[in-house]
Amino acid sequence: MESQPPRIRVAISGGGLAGASLIQALLKHPQLDAHIFESATMFKEAGMAIGVTRNALTALDLLGSAAVKALENAGAVPMRGVRFLLAQGDKPGTVLDEVDYDSSGNKRLTSIVHRADFLRELLSSVPQDRMHPSKKLSNITTDADSDEVTMHFTDGTVHKTDILIGADGIHSTVRKFILGEDDPASAPRNTGVWTAMTLQPYAQARASIGTEAVNLDSPFEHSWIGKGSFVMHNLLSKGQLVQFVIAARDRTEGKADEWHRLVSSQEIKNAVQGWPDHLVKAIDALLCAQPTQPAMYLWDHAPARRYVSGPVCIMGDAAHATTPWQGSGGGMSLEDSMILSSLLGEVKTAAEAKVALGVYDHVRRARTQRIVQSSRETGEILLGGDAVDTYLREPGSFLHRWEFILDLDVERHRDDALRELHAALNEAHQTS
Repeated sequence: MESQPPRIRVAISGGGLAGASLIQALLKHPQLDAHIFESATMFKEAGMAIGVTRNALTALDLLGSAAVKALENAGAVPMRGVRFLLAQGDKPGTVLDEVDYDSSGNKRLTSIVHRADFLRELLSSVPQDRMHPSKKLSNITTDADSDEVTMHFTDGTVHKTDILIGADGIHSTVRKFILGEDDPASAPRNTGVWTAMTLQPYAQARASIGTEAVNLDSPFEHSWIGKGSFVMHNLLSKGQLVQFVIAARDRTEGKADEWHRLVSSQEIKNAVQGWPDHLVKAIDALLCAQPTQPAMYLWDHAPARRYVSGPVCIMGDAAHATTPWQGSGGGMSLEDSMILSSLLGEVKTAAEAKVALGVYDHVRRARTQRIVQSSRETGEILLGGDAVDTYLREPGSFLHRWEFILDLDVERHRDDALRELHAALNEAHQTS
């Protein structure tokens, strides 16, 4: 009887949404021995809810029924539409652009889900012996002869693997290994915009914002564009919660390396001065009850020259951290997981897995870096930049900025990657 080839060892560093969606997809491939390592004492997510847009919903379909079910069980609320409105100027309340699935005919637009709930559901089916908390990665070494990767953790332990996938977020240790510490793109960059958010019970939010703007029977995501400031609200947790977010350019002497700050209630009020009365009242009630609110700066990554180095690669925020203006950070991670799991599901050896990583880099880098740049540019518009006037003169044109993101043929994207992999493997086998 022929002996089975050794399983391919896959290690994922980072237990957020990117790593969780990937390991869940890798479990169905028996030739892969996948494990996930998280620096914190438990697997958890924090921060704002995320939008899972049409392209990402298709990626979830291709990841498998368990991933789709995880989104549903996490209480995701499908938005009927999105609406962008002017908060200041000659005609406050003017709609810059909107989409309504009742008229567009495409009901898959975006679903809003709480990060923590989605992560919990994605990991619910992952065996405990594949999950390793309290494992903060400090260093990576590779064997020049075998290409074996050794992960060194701050607790003094090590883990050896054939393939290392860095899903370790915007502060990624794996990114620095791939690019080098001196590469300017190895570290994130501060955009100088802060954001604060609150989650409020549905009834309380409706009382503050208005029953027309917050309506579970007709759920819309609303975005309000000011002069250097922005407000968004949407629904999540099966409609039990409303997320309310404000963002503004920093007018203080903030430092370029700061990640968090406290924003005074007066600063928040100044950011929305002159806005429609109902919004000013809502912001006062929801965000100004305390003297200060915790806020965080928005950061992103400059384009990396590569996502892969030999048997090591990066995905999710470790590869392409982005600002949230086009709601695509989580979606890019799900696309990454779908492509990586599809490619790795086809390989039979560690050497073939390295080829798969090269294909992943080729098919994913251009798309994801285009989205990061587009999100930066969109943020300038949503903070009241001069381009707003251009879009006002061309009604219905603003949402075209999302078309290359939402309208990706995700299944074809996967199939193209698989064709490229098979061609590369055939070439490798012919020359070996």
